[in-house]
Amino acid sequence: MPSRLNPYINFPNSAREALDFYRGVFGGEVSLSTFGESGGAEGPDADKIMHGQLETPAGYTLMVSDTPTGMELSTGSNVSISLSGDDTEELRGYFTKLSEGGAVTVPLEKQMWGDEFGMCVDRFGIAWMVNIAGAAT
Repeated sequence: MPSRLNPYINFPNSAREALDFYRGVFGGEVSLSTFGESGGAEGPDADKIMHGQLETPAGYTLMVSDTPTGMELSTGSNVSISLSGDDTEELRGYFTKLSEGGAVTVPLEKQMWGDEFGMCVDRFGIAWMVNIAGAAT
């Protein structure tokens, strides 16, 4: 298998909910494992997600986990995810769904470099950038 770049997002205690949300946006198959299933069955993190993964029909892979007790987390400030391509309808749909319940920080519109580009923060505090190559507005 060739190398690939996958965003990996840590959540305070909402990895399962976040992955369900992203599956609603992109479609695909989710796999989850908890800390308890990996030997921490008696600990305070037993039901937290140790590793979650979404494999989408478009070929995206998104990985998530809950932050274990005692680990520091700064939600959203260290993660930004970029989606790019030339399928205008698909990418506009993702942008619309991702921004629902969140905030648009840069409207999805034609930019000086000729592409359509926008930025939003989803309802979980994750920053997203969408670039549509050569899109007509």
